[in-house]
Formats: sequence, structure tokens, C-alpha cells
Amino acid sequence: MATRRSRLRASVRTRVMVALVLLTTLTVALAGTTAYILETQRTDDRVKAVLQDSMAEFETLATEGIDPATGGPFATASALLRTALSRMVVQENEAMFSMLGSEVDQVAQVGPTQQWLADDPGLAAAVSAASSWERGRYLQVSTDVRNYYVAAVPVAPEPGGVPGALVLAWNLDAEHAELGATFRTYALVALGAIVWMAIIGWFVVGSLLEPIRLLRTTAAEISNSSDLSRRIAVVGNDDLAVLTETVNSMLARLEDAFGSQRQLLDDVGHELRTPLTIVRGHLELMDAADPADAAATKELVLDELDRMNGLVEDLVTLAKAGRPDFVMAEPTDIALLTDEVLTKARTLADRRWVLDGLADVTAEIDPRRITQALLQLASNAVKFSEPGSTIALGSSATHTEVRLWVRDEGVGIAPQHLDRIFDRFERAGSPAEGSGLGLTIVRSIAVAHGGRTAVESRIGKGTTVSLYLPLVAESESTDADSTDSDATDEPPETPSPAGDAPSTTALERR
Repeated sequence: MATRRSRLRASVRTRVMVALVLLTTLTVALAGTTAYILETQRTDDRVKAVLQDSMAEFETLATEGIDPATGGPFATASALLRTALSRMVVQENEAMFSMLGSEVDQVAQVGPTQQWLADDPGLAAAVSAASSWERGRYLQVSTDVRNYYVAAVPVAPEPGGVPGALVLAWNLDAEHAELGATFRTYALVALGAIVWMAIIGWFVVGSLLEPIRLLRTTAAEISNSSDLSRRIAVVGNDDLAVLTETVNSMLARLEDAFGSQRQLLDDVGHELRTPLTIVRGHLELMDAADPADAAATKELVLDELDRMNGLVEDLVTLAKAGRPDFVMAEPTDIALLTDEVLTKARTLADRRWVLDGLADVTAEIDPRRITQALLQLASNAVKFSEPGSTIALGSSATHTEVRLWVRDEGVGIAPQHLDRIFDRFERAGSPAEGSGLGLTIVRSIAVAHGGRTAVESRIGKGTTVSLYLPLVAESESTDADSTDSDATDEPPETPSPAGDAPSTTALERR
């Protein structure tokens, strides 16, 4: 059923074109209909105006005219009407005739009057009472043959005579036919324009939606092949380009998520197999009747379980490193954070804990994660240094980044291992206890902040591991016009390992 629905679903291109064609057709039809109505009204108003002028001309003739037969005023209604029909101009679609009583008396010799009265008896019947109409009356007459606009001017009869009227009839069908022909032409032109717009629009919309087609095709190929490393080409700089970039970002995040999942499964399978094997082997060989053997086995099992618990926590931390909520940044006082971390680190071991420097700045970082990273570095420093040796923490800043570091006077790291110490399960050839994930977590925290890590070490002298994090905001206590050296603490040169003089800014914490 789902497949059938997907086949019946119209494409975006088709829906856009249907909407455009319907909207264009509606617009053209509305414009044409409105124009036709307005033009029809204008035509009717023009006919009324012509009829009004003809009636005014007739009235002028009736009051001021001279009867050519007598040389004096018109004596009879018939004479007045006969003279009017011979003098007044008849339009193409106009009929003019006179009525005496209810009968047609005379007709205009020019124009279609005789033909209309001959082929349309209904016209004479409709105006049979015209002699009794009020002056200026207009009447729309519809017969079986035509539609007329009729006006009549009554003429008072002479003593003993019959009342008459001058009748003016205008063929509305002929007037509207001309208008209809014009708008039929408009309709044909509009239809052709709509068809042409649809053809051109089909290709234009297809071109505009091409990035969406490529987006859909590529996404389907990626889904079918499970190759999340592929990316969609970004075309142009419009909304569709932004959509493509967003999908690429989503693919990158999915690739990272699946990569983290695979890495987690690989790490769990690789690192937990050994302790589980050890636990199983000792439990199988344990002599339950021997209290000493049972106690020793219990101690070993608990130790391995603690190690597995720590390993699992580290793996979970690394698995979360790619998530958006891994780092919850907030404005953080770097100097205060450095001091607090040093206070917490003092409880790790018996060392000479000192402060190399403080950066008087505020940065957008996650204080919890940075504390976790610095304590991990301090724990590593404890593992690889002797009791009573110096371990130092410090921070400094430039206008662009903050540096936090941990320095020890331990055994140092061989140059060939420096490039690999941040890799998973890398112990730099040392048999020291640990999961081998500590520095990997430190690097993940730095990268999640948009920063980086760096290490400097000398065999037998010590190691300095630094975190470089982007600086968002400097301390408000710094003057806007202060010099660079006044605004921030310049990062000290990497402190020399054990045996060299400590930095002049180092303060021993008591």
C-alpha cells in the first residue's frame, strides 16, 4: 500500500506547475471577466449617451424648427416626425421610426430600420404605446430576434389629431457581438500564453528543482549503499544550497555517530575480552574449599571489575564526544577555574603542586569537561613522576585563544611516541596502569570546544601537555585600550622539565 501511495504521489515539479497554471488561468480569467463586464457597462453607457443626444436634437427641432412645407412652425405631429426622420443621422446599429397612436407611421430611409421592422415584428409591438411614455424613458426590449435598447420622445397631437412619438432603437446584440469577438480573441491569446508559460515553466521549474532531485537521488544511493562518507554537491547560493549544506552536515553527523558506534563496539570487544577471560579463568581454577585461594581470587576479580568499570566509563565518555550536548559551554572565569582544578588535584598524590600562571579572562567553555581533562592530565602526571616532585598547572591567554597546561617532572615521553599518545589505548610503551583512553578523552574534550592539544616532553626531564581553546570574551576588568601585554597573561614558554628553574610567575600553593 505504501509503495502504491508513493507511485501515485505527484512530484514537486508537477505540483508546482499545476499550481502555477491554475493560478495563471484564474488570474487571466478574472482579469478578462472584469474587463468584459466593465467594457459592457461602458458600451451600454455610450448607447444611452447617443440616444440622449438624438432625443435632445429632436426636441430642439420640435421647439425651434421650421416646417419646410409651410415655412412656419410644425402644425402636426406627422409633419414634425417626417422632418425629423429625414434630417437626423442614424447610426449603424440604430433604428429610427415614428409612431402615430399604436401603429408605425414612418421609418428612416437610411440604416437598418426597415429590415428590423420587417424581420422582427416584436419590436413594433414592444413600442406600440410609446406615444404615452414619459420623456427620457429608456427600455431594454428583448424579442425573439434581437435585444434592443429603446428610447422614445412623445409628441403632443394637434387638435383632433392622434398622439405620436419618435422611437429610437439600438441593437445591443450587435454592439455586444463586437465586444464578444474582441474577448474571444483575448481568450485565445491568453490560452496560448498559458500553454507557452506551462511549457517554459516546466523546464524552468525543473532546472530550479534540479538540486532537490540530486539531493533525493544521492540520499537514496547513500541509504542503499550505507556509504555515509559521500556528500552532495552544493550548487548555487540560494535556499536549496543551504538545504544541501544542511543535509551534508547531517550526513557528517550520522557518519560520526555510526563511526563512534563501531569504534565503541570494537573497543568493548577488544578491551573487555581480556579481563573477562582473566575473571573466568580464575573463577574456574579457584578452590572454594581454600579460604586463602578464594580471598585472593575475590580480590583479583574485584580489581578486574573495577578496571572494566573504569574502561566502560571512559568508552562511554568517548562515545558521547561526538554528540552536540557533550559540551555545555558557558561564560567561565579561567583564573578561577585554574585555581579550583589545582585545589582538586592536590588530593591525587603527594607532589609539590604549584601554579605557573593565571589568565584573567572569561571564555565560553564547559567548566565540567575542562576540569575533567585537566584532572586527567594531572593523574597522568602523578603516574609518571616521583613522590615529592613538582607538578604545575597554569593558564594564559592571547586575544584569540586560552591555553591551559599541566607540567610534570616525570620520566618524559620518547620522541617516537609523541605523535601517538592521544590515540586510543596508546600507552607510549609504558606498563603503567590505566585504560589507555585518558589522553584520547582529553583530546576529544579539546576538539569538542573547537580547540586542540599539544605536548612537549624530554626524556628524564618531564612533560607539558597543553589545551588550546578559542577565546570568546575577555575579562571585563581589562581596559579596552590596554596593550596586549596588559590585557592578558602571555603564555609562558613551555616550562622546562625537572631540574630547570620554575617560571617567575609560578606561585606555590600552601
